[in-house]
This record gives sequence, structure tokens and C-alpha cells, in this order.
Amino acid sequence: MAGWQPEMRFWANLVGYQLVWFAIVISASRGQPMWGIGAALVFIALQFHYSTTRSSDARALVAALLCGFLLDGALAATGWLQYASPLFSLPAPVWILALWLAFAMTLNHSMAFLRGKPALAAVLGGIGGPLAYLGAAHGFDAVVFTAPAWHAIALLAIGWAIALATLAVLTQCWANNHAGTTLKPEHVR
Repeated sequence: MAGWQPEMRFWANLVGYQLVWFAIVISASRGQPMWGIGAALVFIALQFHYSTTRSSDARALVAALLCGFLLDGALAATGWLQYASPLFSLPAPVWILALWLAFAMTLNHSMAFLRGKPALAAVLGGIGGPLAYLGAAHGFDAVVFTAPAWHAIALLAIGWAIALATLAVLTQCWANNHAGTTLKPEHVR
């Protein structure tokens, strides 16, 4: 991917993440989450290896993991969402946290258009987050919404709106910090 054009890296990141999403959700729904977690780790390692924004990516991994702990941990603790393969819960299952980590690797790549656009990120997060969980629930039985389901959906919408808006602002700050430390051609002699 090092010699790839930016468009190819974009598509590799976008398609790779979608494949990881399916691998994680399907393996969790079948009681074998380690397969999906393994796919996520391979994706993360490859994306990180070929990344030109490693420092920002590393920070995004930590920030996204914290978001996963808070949001999915709250949903698990309240019982509004029940996760398939809850083995290794911390308070959310490790497979869902692996999914958050894989998602973090899109923030500076295929989702970089959201950097510095918290309003757009909030709208997309508020819509896309719950839709992903609904897809995992209805298509694969990886999660189950307890009645009334709208409680969990509303919390997901709010939580994902806040999380993605925050991540969009943070990745913009980290990108600015990275740009400020990069040697510009006029400084090289």
C-alpha cells in the first residue's frame, strides 16, 4: 500500500473495515469471536504499518477504545443491549472493543473527511451508529435490544453522535500537531 495512489488507499481502508465489521459480527454471532478479533488485529496492523499518520492513528486507537468502553459498557451495564459471545467482557465484550479499534483506523483515512467537522460527524454518528447495531441485531443476532428497544437506539444515537464528533475534533487537532512538526522542504538544506 506504500506505493498505492491515495484513492486506492482510501478504498482499501474503507473496504477492509467493512470486511472486518462482517467478520467480527458474524464470528461473534456464531460464538467464535476470536476469528473476528483476529481479522480486526490484522487490519489494524496493516493500516498502522502503511499509515503516514501513525501518531494520530495511535491516539485515535486509544480515544476510540475509550468511547467503546463508555458507550458499549453503559449499554451492557444497563441491560439495554445484550451482546452475543459476551466472553471476555470489560464491561463490553472484547469483540465490540476490537470493532471500535478497527473503526479508529478509518478516522485518518477513509473517514478523514470528517476531521474538523464535528456537526457532520455528529449527524453521521447519530444515524450510522444505531444502524450498524440494528444490522448486527437483525441480520446476524450479534446483539439483542431489550424492550423497549428505543431506549438503546436513542442512547446509541446520542453516544455515537458525541463520540464521532469528539473523534473528528481530536483527529483534526492531532493532524494539525503532526503538520506542525513535519519538516517542510524549505527547512531542509
